[in-house]
Amino acid sequence: MNHQTDDNAGVSRRLLLQGIGCAVAASALGLPAPAIARGAGNFRSVRMFNLHTDEWVRTVYWIDGAYVPEAMEEINVLMRDWREDAVKPIAPETIDILAAVHARLDTDEPFGVVSGYRTAKTNAMLSRRSSGVAKRSYHIRAMAVDIMLKSRSVRQMARAAQSLEAGGVGRYSRSNFVHIDSGPVRTWGR
Repeated sequence: MNHQTDDNAGVSRRLLLQGIGCAVAASALGLPAPAIARGAGNFRSVRMFNLHTDEWVRTVYWIDGAYVPEAMEEINVLMRDWREDAVKPIAPETIDILAAVHARLDTDEPFGVVSGYRTAKTNAMLSRRSSGVAKRSYHIRAMAVDIMLKSRSVRQMARAAQSLEAGGVGRYSRSNFVHIDSGPVRTWGR
């Protein structure tokens, strides 16, 4: 995040280097990767920033078959309900989908996070304001994220997400973002 110390930045760099080392070793041994992360090596990373708080995360969150607790906590904090300052662990599958979408889009630009976890109170408030907010949103379950990129269109991001066949994908073209969740496979929007 933008307020991380040099020590924390060093941890992320160490994790990245360890992840690269694991990827090289696994590649040499011919070990298979899970379907959603094929082509990503034996580490997974995310690059994103919260549009409301200006916090950012650039970290390796999965190495050699295991989620990195410190990295997952960074992600949870970044994707918190900033209105309530409430943190809930984001479903790892949601982060896996996010990382795989990023890889398919072939860009170094970090995702802008419009919305991650939402408390029921925040979701109800947003639902009263907009018909596009589901009352039983996967955001409440910490299984969803709304994202945007300057370098890719809503259509491009949604197509990349849909190609994974790994959860819900909603297009919000007028607001310029894509909803991704780790619920059942389904699509909506334009």
